[in-house]
Amino acid sequence: MSDREQFLRQVERLAESHVLHGSESLCKLLRYLAHHALEHPGTPLKEYQIATEEFGRPSDFDPAVDSMVRVQAGRLRSKLVEYYAGEGAEDPVRIDLPKGTYTLAFHKRDGASRSNDHHGVAAHDHSGLADTPVPRVWALSVAVLALLLAASLAALYVTRHDAVPPAVAASGSASPAFQAFWKPFLIGPEEPWVVFSNAAFVGRPETGMRYYNSAHDSKDSVWDHYTGVGEVLAVHNLDQVFSALHRNLRVKRGSLFSLDDAKNTDLIFVGSPSENLTLLEIPGTHEFVFQRLKEGPRKGDLAVVNVHPQEGEQKAYLASPYSVPLSEDYAVIALIPGLNPSRWEMIIAGTTTFGTQGGVEYVCREQSVQELLLRLSVSDAGEVKPFEALLHVKIAKGVPVESNLVSLRKIPSQ
Repeated sequence: MSDREQFLRQVERLAESHVLHGSESLCKLLRYLAHHALEHPGTPLKEYQIATEEFGRPSDFDPAVDSMVRVQAGRLRSKLVEYYAGEGAEDPVRIDLPKGTYTLAFHKRDGASRSNDHHGVAAHDHSGLADTPVPRVWALSVAVLALLLAASLAALYVTRHDAVPPAVAASGSASPAFQAFWKPFLIGPEEPWVVFSNAAFVGRPETGMRYYNSAHDSKDSVWDHYTGVGEVLAVHNLDQVFSALHRNLRVKRGSLFSLDDAKNTDLIFVGSPSENLTLLEIPGTHEFVFQRLKEGPRKGDLAVVNVHPQEGEQKAYLASPYSVPLSEDYAVIALIPGLNPSRWEMIIAGTTTFGTQGGVEYVCREQSVQELLLRLSVSDAGEVKPFEALLHVKIAKGVPVESNLVSLRKIPSQ
């Protein structure tokens, strides 16, 4: 067997391992980096190249603002270390992702390696580097440069905080507020599912599309290839937070979700029941409910209906009318027991895709999570009980720019 075949076989063994189980994004990144290392030996990969080629970022991607590639590479690097410290300890090939580079290194473990003759094979040879002492002056220089870089990134965060992904502690771990808020999804036996809305359409993009109507349309004509841009960005934000919480997420589009998935797994639904149709079949919200208005000037529009309005609250909340640019929406955040009462379900949904995005960003920002915990009377070490919350989301040019808590209901335990 050639070296290349051995290396590719090891990549697949890693992708199928328990350590990377359910991490589709990390498996894709691993395969992408492996392909580049083997097809273009000696050619370093740039962050911009990975972002645009592998993660579909636009041509104006700015690594200084969007740290997604660095976050994913850091996660993969940690997973590789974890794998070879456990189930992969005796594997014939070791794969490393050295810090400061996006080039995978492959090292063969053969009879010679077990006789202390290490044979490193990579896109560029790394054999023996681990045993090479680093000069003290160089180490100090690197430390100073690292501190300067950290200060620069901190300044960038202050000036561009609205564009920066969710905050985590300087150590790379999530803050106590995140740990308290997301605790129900960190302790289950299985990694949580994120189920994003995936509406059923009929028609085709080139001829016109509309929502599927079960009363008039054949199921054979359903076209379910699309989801909103807000849902896409929402899943990315959730993935970053759970990475800091050292918990993997599994992602599935709503049209492929089944009730079997709900039996023993914690679920995070992204998108309203109008497009995330599974929410119509399992426990849902009771205080803030998504309904289409049956009368009035906004008849047919999707609204968040306030089932038990309190003093000063509206009966229904709607996004901007379709006749004007979208400037506001409303989103619901709810934590409720799942179909299996021992498991949890979180629903994060707006009446539009941008409202959904705003709702997810709210629970992925430390300041707003702290606000929500305070309103729920939950300390950082406390336990979050079932609740339903309503947010007002301000939108500018298709981007949620501010989300504010409008109303909150604590749900009594059953």
